[in-house]
Amino acid sequence: MGRDLALIIPEIAVLLTAVGALIAEMLRRPRVSLIIAVIGLVVGTGLTLRLLGTDTTVFGGSFRIDTLSIWAKLILLPATVLTMLLARVDVRGSAREGTVYSLLIFSTLGALVLAGAGDTMFLVLGTLLTGLATFALVAYPDTDRATEAAMKFFVFASVTTSIMIFGLSYWFGASGSTLLADLPGIDTMPLAVILGFVAVVVGLGYKASLVPFHFWAPDAYEGAPLSIAAYLSVVPKIGALFALTQVVRDLPPETGWAAVMAGLAVLSMTYGYLAALVQDNIVRLLAYSSIAQSGYFLLGILAVGSSELALPSIILFAAAYAAMNLGAFAVAAATGRSLNDFAGLGRARPLMGIAMVIFLLSLVGIPPLAGFVGKFMLFGATIDAQFTWLAVVAIINSVLSLAVYLRIIVPMGRSGESASVATEPWHGVVVIMAFSATLIIGLGAQFFLV
Repeated sequence: MGRDLALIIPEIAVLLTAVGALIAEMLRRPRVSLIIAVIGLVVGTGLTLRLLGTDTTVFGGSFRIDTLSIWAKLILLPATVLTMLLARVDVRGSAREGTVYSLLIFSTLGALVLAGAGDTMFLVLGTLLTGLATFALVAYPDTDRATEAAMKFFVFASVTTSIMIFGLSYWFGASGSTLLADLPGIDTMPLAVILGFVAVVVGLGYKASLVPFHFWAPDAYEGAPLSIAAYLSVVPKIGALFALTQVVRDLPPETGWAAVMAGLAVLSMTYGYLAALVQDNIVRLLAYSSIAQSGYFLLGILAVGSSELALPSIILFAAAYAAMNLGAFAVAAATGRSLNDFAGLGRARPLMGIAMVIFLLSLVGIPPLAGFVGKFMLFGATIDAQFTWLAVVAIINSVLSLAVYLRIIVPMGRSGESASVATEPWHGVVVIMAFSATLIIGLGAQFFLV
């Protein structure tokens, strides 16, 4: 037991941080709550560094301390810190400000549980923990739009989670165990494997906003505070996709799950960008963009077990995606929710405009930015897995994405128009940190691949 607790020290630190932030809020000290939250997550990140290279399990195989779960902490904890800095602007001075910080941490803890899940019960726990916290965060503004978005989110999540739990019962019935490591033993019962897998895809697919489980995402992003929209687009999504990776590592290949991943990837990438092309609201545009980006993650997931590039590509793309997507949302938070708000941004505030261009070009996959490195490795893994046609489709969709993001970039350089830009310092801090990460990951990728 002592060994197990020592290996999950980062998760324990995150839990204690959430409790500490909540206590500070109960004492009506929101600034203290924020300080506790930031320090606690930074400490959790530092505690994770000592685990690099570890590959083991705790609690009888129920939770995995491996490359995926370790990098999930190194990516998601800093991403949550950046989100909190954005949230500070949105909720400062409001009632229960500190509650937002604690809910963000609880949700992140759920994402970490998902990323390290070695047991179906941990899949359920992580899904519920992230879901309950994010429902409240979406509804926080207490407006009609936010309430409607939160209700749609809640209803859809309830249905999909119920389906997942029901489907997992087939795996338990076939194997007599809830451990994912026991799944290879039921290769003689393909129907049970398929039913369970479909249910898991439904449950995790809604959280990752994969098509056709994405319907909640644009409304939730639009109704929530922009900082919460940024959070939803990164932390729960990456946690769910890492959980899906953990699941497929143990699935019998004969069941054809890779073909299912390929189909979902095509649907998510193509539909996401086509829908983004007709959006005039920047938040909805970025929401559909994040749906498309989820499809790219599936390129690496379907290659698990077939390519050595699969896991490194998923991790690297996750780090790149977190940086460039949070950066794009931070610029939107400082500028406005309409495409018209971006007109003249490059002239009114050149540095903010340049940062936005870099983030968007990175999302396209333009070298030498972080998005290019991540996508290049994903394409390589896909080809190794004998899905060359899918890599071609992904490249075509990357070209389509350029048309999407040019709708933002082109108006930014227009003359004679002025952009309405906020001067909140936290926006600038997040943009600078995300900008730096996007460049560092892209230019120094060789160090991340060791």
